[in-house]
Amino acid sequence: MDVLPLVGLVAVSAAVAGAARRTPVPAPLLLVAAGLAASYVPGIPQYALDPHIVLPLILPPLLHTAALESSYLDLRANIRPVALLSVGYVLFATVAVGWLAYELIPDLPLTAALVLGAVIAPPDAVAATAIARRVGLPSRITTILQGESLVNDATAITAYKVALAAAVGEGASWAGGIREFLVAAVGGVGVGLLLMVPLHWLRTHLKEALLQNTLSLLIPFVAYAAAEQVGASGVLAVVTVALYLGHRSWQVDFETRLQEAAVWKVVAFILESSVFALIGLQLRVVLGGLGEYSVAQAVWYAVGVFLLVVVVRFVWSYPATYLPWWISPRAREREDDVDWRKPLIVSWAGMRGVVSLAIAFSIPLVTDSGEEFPARNLVLFLTFTTVIGTLVVQGLSLPPLIKALKLPGRDVQAETLVEAQAQNTASTAAEERVDDLMRDERNRLPQALQDRLHTVLERRRNSVWERLGQPNPVTGESADDTYRRLAREAIAAEREVFVRLRDERRIDDEMMRTLLRKLDLEEATAYREVDD
Repeated sequence: MDVLPLVGLVAVSAAVAGAARRTPVPAPLLLVAAGLAASYVPGIPQYALDPHIVLPLILPPLLHTAALESSYLDLRANIRPVALLSVGYVLFATVAVGWLAYELIPDLPLTAALVLGAVIAPPDAVAATAIARRVGLPSRITTILQGESLVNDATAITAYKVALAAAVGEGASWAGGIREFLVAAVGGVGVGLLLMVPLHWLRTHLKEALLQNTLSLLIPFVAYAAAEQVGASGVLAVVTVALYLGHRSWQVDFETRLQEAAVWKVVAFILESSVFALIGLQLRVVLGGLGEYSVAQAVWYAVGVFLLVVVVRFVWSYPATYLPWWISPRAREREDDVDWRKPLIVSWAGMRGVVSLAIAFSIPLVTDSGEEFPARNLVLFLTFTTVIGTLVVQGLSLPPLIKALKLPGRDVQAETLVEAQAQNTASTAAEERVDDLMRDERNRLPQALQDRLHTVLERRRNSVWERLGQPNPVTGESADDTYRRLAREAIAAEREVFVRLRDERRIDDEMMRTLLRKLDLEEATAYREVDD
């Protein structure tokens, strides 16, 4: 097995994604463009998406890390719009896009058109939220898009299986389709519920951070495989487990949390970068399989299907937003008014991604009767062009659209005030706890160390309040920013001394690494700016 093409893919993808951070273009779009350009460069290997790799090996960790970073409480509070998009919209898009494509494209069987509809129904989990975070969407819209992306793949895969059964001649009925959907949904959630408590117990009882993080890396694959083994949805099992673990992550020790956050950040970065580059690299593979269709015909059909996908999402989003508000008094209590701009953003944020391509590549070459699968190459091409079209057209236009609509973004000042109040409450409780413990003779400390404990608590209490104050007129920094910068400078000075002492052979390498690790933890937990 030649691993050089794989290493090259990861290395170049990471370099392009890193470069994207210094440009106004979102990383997914730049990666797709790079993949498209590279697909015709002489000497570049032909990378074909293998659904047996993408679905069980790439999708679970991406879903897991997205669910870990999601808020269970926010998702529960927005369960209605999330369910309407992740289940209702995907099923509606499968039927609507499939039927309209059947009417648009001559000689395309209805069963194959429904397969196409199921394949391109689910918006991508990564692209929309990555752009949403970058442009500062309101938190509720971001939550809804995240929640949709966590569940819609399960709906689409189940709808695809039902449509495929009809297309290859296995027979399918409405009753059978509903039954399969319920088995996949209930079974996937059930497997997740069975696994989440013992997995969390194991995480909290393993004593070494290295073992805990090894388990963390295995969890999404275990949940996915266990659910698929019993015919349930592996996607829902992964999401269920990850939401529970993320909600209770505070029960894991701090060292594990620090390592886990870093590990999953690297894993997600590598997988996301490689996946979007792979999408672009499929151009040569897809065009080479067009067969009896001319490029002009295929492009015309591609434009039509792209427009269908965009319009159908609008057709669903506005009624799904307004009807519950008009019908339900409870919905009106939660929201004083429905802003027409919000469903517009949700509709336009329906970019497709690698899951659609992976499902399309899993379409069999022949039916049960031994005949070629009808219009398989065209379905692959239309899936590819829809993914590219939504990523480029909607992805590029989403940030300026959000700015033009002037949606109220996050109120940083209000969030900082809430954070300061929460920190003040926590620090007060901590001081009371420390004072109570100090009354016990067993906890007596020298006065200097007692003062240090109180100083740390006071510093923690004041740090958030200082962010609300006036910035330094010379540097523009807040007092908290200046403190962090000076603290980093002090730690850097200590680090240089430890290295010099090691070089002078006054301490050995093992002692230097121990001392440096203490500094690293202090910088990471107390002073380091988090760069999202």
